[in-house]
Amino acid sequence: MQVPASGRMLPMAIVIAAYVLSFFHRFAPAGIAQDLAAAFQTSAASLGVLAATYFYVYTLMQVPTGILVDTLGPRRILLLGGLIAGAGSALFGMAPDLDVALAGRTLVGLGVSVVFIAMLKLIAVWFDERRFATLVGLSMLLGNLGSVLAGTPLAAVAQLTSWRGVFFGAAVLSALLGVACWIFVRENRNAGAPAPRFDRTAIIGGLMGVLSNRATWPAVWVNFGIGGSFFAFAGLWATPYLVQVHGLERVQAANHLSLYFAGFAVGCFAIGSLSDRIGKRRPVLMAGTALYCALWLVWLSAVRMPIGLSYALFALMGLATASFSLTWACAKEVNPPQLSGMSTSVTNMGGFLSGALLQPAVGALMDFGWDGAVANGVRLYSVDTFRHGIALLAASAFFGALMTLFLRETGCRNIWKPAAAST
Repeated sequence: MQVPASGRMLPMAIVIAAYVLSFFHRFAPAGIAQDLAAAFQTSAASLGVLAATYFYVYTLMQVPTGILVDTLGPRRILLLGGLIAGAGSALFGMAPDLDVALAGRTLVGLGVSVVFIAMLKLIAVWFDERRFATLVGLSMLLGNLGSVLAGTPLAAVAQLTSWRGVFFGAAVLSALLGVACWIFVRENRNAGAPAPRFDRTAIIGGLMGVLSNRATWPAVWVNFGIGGSFFAFAGLWATPYLVQVHGLERVQAANHLSLYFAGFAVGCFAIGSLSDRIGKRRPVLMAGTALYCALWLVWLSAVRMPIGLSYALFALMGLATASFSLTWACAKEVNPPQLSGMSTSVTNMGGFLSGALLQPAVGALMDFGWDGAVANGVRLYSVDTFRHGIALLAASAFFGALMTLFLRETGCRNIWKPAAAST
């Protein structure tokens, strides 16, 4: 029995608003990378660690979050997540040094790590499974407003006022959204379903079932390669790359980033809708990731081009990147429906683990080739040095594209069967 629209639209809107804010936090370091480097007098590797701290804790929280939403429901963890993210954002905004900033960024990652999986769970429980990819895409389209805000708008506000004030404002908003989730999100929306409970034996059995299912892992690895390179590039290194390699002004670089996120947002909805409409997952993912890899070759070449062309290519890259949003549907549809939280969280962990590893790894490669040049307290890197970091991201992208060959086609429906029924 479907929940009436009047009972699910407002709660979903609030959760999506929290998701918008989580996207903003995820990609904010890219928009203010120069400010952070100057404020904390940090190397590329240290800046990479600062940005990646969010991804470390986000990665570690994916499976616990999946377990919690499958057992205790989303309401409590969304409240707690909003309060923790608010505290972390405030701490980051007033950080006097890199260590305090790292602590704040860690709390932010911990707090917002629950939002996406809770949102996927609500979509899986409240709506028709044949619309899952479309609704996830629509949610990501809206959520990406946060990443767009982390581009040009954040860079502009940081130049006019201070990046610190922005994070104080984000702290207040995080807390308010957490409280709103507690008030409006109601658990156990399926009519007649028993209240979820925390059963350790069932949890371990369910998680081991997801992990031991070989059909789960191709989606994890696609997410690892494509999502990780996206998070590392768009989340930190795109702006410095455009400024130092392509000689763009900071606002122009931020415009590229906003176009990337806008393309990604539109792509999530368009690709999810296309996949649901044609009833296929695998060919859509293969085509999208192939285009994504081709564009990495352009950035690896470091060739200068008219700014209009680079704008168009960044928007196109965002569109192609969005193909990896189908990995959650691919994982969900090969596992038991009641374990949708666990299956999507395991898949999501791949991209965030990769992002956590790649952001500092790129910085370490660049520091290794640094010739000592500094301007206004910020390290300057040569084109060849940047190319080494870009090559690592490109390799990750190609690995993710290769893994699409091993995905199981589900026909946009759940194809899982109990072991006894499949023999």
